[in-house]
Amino acid sequence: MAGHSKWKNIQRRKNAQDAKRGKIFQKLAKELYVAAKSGGGDPDTNPALRLVVDKAKSANMPNDNIKRAIDKATGSQNAEQYEEIIYEGYGPGGAAVMVVCLTDNKNRTASNVRHAFTKNGGNLGETGCVSYMFNRKGYLVIDRSNYDDLDEEELLLQVIEAGAEDMETSDEAFEIYTEPENFMDVKESLEEAGFEFMTAEMTMVPQTDASLTEEQEEKLENLIDMLEDDDDVQEVYHN
Repeated sequence: MAGHSKWKNIQRRKNAQDAKRGKIFQKLAKELYVAAKSGGGDPDTNPALRLVVDKAKSANMPNDNIKRAIDKATGSQNAEQYEEIIYEGYGPGGAAVMVVCLTDNKNRTASNVRHAFTKNGGNLGETGCVSYMFNRKGYLVIDRSNYDDLDEEELLLQVIEAGAEDMETSDEAFEIYTEPENFMDVKESLEEAGFEFMTAEMTMVPQTDASLTEEQEEKLENLIDMLEDDDDVQEVYHN
């Protein structure tokens, strides 16, 4: 993972996402619904739901919205059924792209995703065509500006002792990676030590980065924007 900074990708897109806050809340509500529907509405006994609740709070989603989505999933009358589908393909310059969707209409979602790839110089591939290029990891981000006196080496030791796999540093943030099975333990250990996270999620980390021309990079950004603007698309991963 050395050299890969997921946080830089997040920062690059943050302003555009802020302008789409309502759409972000809508996608988070869908994640909350699915997590509560499958594992119950109590975050204390449903780790998947607790993780999404934390994610929603970090995005400043109102508590009323969070509660409404959970109540909707656990109510006796609800007809919505969402299915997770992961699409894989190649963007401009052969960049690997994975698209995670939650949908109640597979035909609509497949058509929209395929159109986004085709319009922006990419092509949709078969299942498994790029997923082998990514590793599933737990991902935690600590804002450096909140911990001015924090010793980087001491934090690294604390992170490793908590069970994390790696930590990357930049001027803005500490990025912590874990194996999926250790994610909640590391998160809770660091929270008990007084740390707060800008981001805490499961993610897909590319094993290698693609090298693109400026024109190809611009087309890839357009592809990602178009995919993320789709209501059925929850996450887009790329290398």
